[in-house]
Amino acid sequence: MSDTYYEFGTAAERWDRARLFFEAKEYRTAAGILRGLVDEYPRQTAQRLLLARAYYHSAQLNRAETELRALLDRDPVEPYARLMLGRTLERQGRAGEAAPHLRMAAAMAGDPV
Repeated sequence: MSDTYYEFGTAAERWDRARLFFEAKEYRTAAGILRGLVDEYPRQTAQRLLLARAYYHSAQLNRAETELRALLDRDPVEPYARLMLGRTLERQGRAGEAAPHLRMAAAMAGDPV
């Protein structure tokens, strides 16, 4: 599939297409579409979060971490991004770094720590 496909259509059409690929577990294709959307609209939380999830599910953990940290730099109390960052760090074998993020995510969710 060419990169042109990722750029085809309006932002709303690309967002819908990315979500369809994500739901079909075609995470790399979804990430390709979402990367363009995030570059075009860097302040959109939903697009960046879905991009991070696509990276996570396709084992592109460094990229997932980068997107999640960018999200949390802008919105430090985004609970799902905090949880995902903790899980991403855990999956990379960095449990010590993950622990504070997971505790904070649990606290934000009202779960006992």
